[in-house]
Amino acid sequence: QVQIVESGGGLVQIGESLRLSCVASGFPVNAYDIGWFRQAPGKGREGVSCIDSTGGKTVYDRSVKGRFTITRDNAKNTVYLQMNNLNPEDTGTYTCATYRGCEGNFPRSFNYRGQGTQVTVAS
Repeated sequence: QVQIVESGGGLVQIGESLRLSCVASGFPVNAYDIGWFRQAPGKGREGVSCIDSTGGKTVYDRSVKGRFTITRDNAKNTVYLQMNNLNPEDTGTYTCATYRGCEGNFPRSFNYRGQGTQVTVAS
């Protein structure tokens, strides 16, 4: 059974940090690139970051580059998103999903996705 579970969201103040985790199981996780996208109320889905299956290549949206870091631990089937210097524009539901390649597929053409974790940055 395919499972993707995100955690680590919460309510923080401007400038604070959070680390999101995405734990996957039920399929060959190491064969997939994995990305995070977010969606705020009334807004469209926005790709945040994506990492290839080996962890050697990453991509970031320009709005988070330099503040967010995506990593993965294939031994634990887990992908992390370290988010620093958060601001109110980062508020949204953050969802982890798998891709047959970040390039050309991220963020819309995913294979599996989780339910998301809420991040709220108080202004």
